[in-house]
Amino acid sequence: MRFDVITLFPEQFRILSREGVVARALSRGIAELRLWNPRDFAPGPHRRVDDRPYGGGPGMVMLFEPLAAAIAAARAASPKSQVAYLSPQGTRLDQDAINDIAAKPGWILLAGRYEGIDERLLERCIDQEWSIGDYVLSGGELPAMVVMDAAIRLLPGALGHERSAYEDSHMSGLLDCPHFSRPEEIDGLRVPKVLLSGDHGAIARWRRQQALGRTWLKRPDLLAKMTLDQATTLDQATTLDQEARQLLRDFIQARQSVAPDSGEIDQ
Repeated sequence: MRFDVITLFPEQFRILSREGVVARALSRGIAELRLWNPRDFAPGPHRRVDDRPYGGGPGMVMLFEPLAAAIAAARAASPKSQVAYLSPQGTRLDQDAINDIAAKPGWILLAGRYEGIDERLLERCIDQEWSIGDYVLSGGELPAMVVMDAAIRLLPGALGHERSAYEDSHMSGLLDCPHFSRPEEIDGLRVPKVLLSGDHGAIARWRRQQALGRTWLKRPDLLAKMTLDQATTLDQATTLDQEARQLLRDFIQARQSVAPDSGEIDQ
């Protein structure tokens, strides 16, 4: 998978090649990264890439010509890649969108700055517009890195264990279950006995129940998206089967015995 990033600050991306999952994927050839600076495509001795907006107002706008030239060069180097602009006005990304991004051979990511880019570039040269959340950052570099990290970790061989990415929060539509490591007890807090039992079936049920319960507690909106009466497996997890419903009921009842106002699931 290839990423071409158009940015005024290419040095910000160097960290991706130095450590972590993305760095390992780049070093192994699982993913590829190339950086393009619009200033290299700007005419004149000052290499200007921005100017005042027509109609007045604060800030500066990134110019059409150097960005269009940078995109054209990136397209020529990676003909199969689509162009995505990172902006707070874009489609908000979720795990399903990241899965789709990771399935494509490559992306050209445009990291905007200042007040934004000339609207005509958006109309002429951009295939998709993405946002990582309803807030404003100083530029598109951090969102581009977020997209790269989220997508590259899904590629075969990027993680140490092939199933690691697919057992994370949101991959099944639910949040992840709790995790514990050594020692068995810390300040009176013990690892749940079921995890020490060696009973893989019981452990799997416990983890599934905890994933359901955590989602109910922290992100009930995710459960609201799921149909509660159509059978499926948790790995597919667009719906909750009867076992999942019972596991969730038991989780809620256990919490209600401690906190009666915890709420309840529809029957």
